[in-house]
Amino acid sequence: MKLPKEFYNGVIIFIGIALYFLLMEVLHLSNLFFLRLFNIVFIYYGVNRSLKTNFIEGKTNLADNAISALFTSLTGVFLSISGLVAYIYAKGGDEYIKTLSESLLFVGSPSVMTYNISLLFEGIVSAVIVTFSLMLFWKKKYPTD
Repeated sequence: MKLPKEFYNGVIIFIGIALYFLLMEVLHLSNLFFLRLFNIVFIYYGVNRSLKTNFIEGKTNLADNAISALFTSLTGVFLSISGLVAYIYAKGGDEYIKTLSESLLFVGSPSVMTYNISLLFEGIVSAVIVTFSLMLFWKKKYPTD
């Protein structure tokens, strides 16, 4: 069974983000919040890869490619958040969240689900932004109506 390219590239996004954050954890750089912003590079890579594959296959409908790009990025985001939930519970749950929330802009002490739901919303917004920005980039390669 062949997986759709959107799911496959979403898994690539997940693997890239997971390895990046694990590397930051091993190097004790996870407390530097600005390094967390670079995870968007993996989302750009996966979505661009899906759009490039669509273009090579001759799929040049802008709306279909936008849906493909959004599905790719959202797959990566949902898998990453799911992986983060599993990782947080493996590291101690709410006790581990206290160390994570110190380096982010959370007021009080969030629970595991509160923390991850807020990151999910952030991830969805970044997925939409990446999709729109890459669609603007690829728009010049598609024929106009």
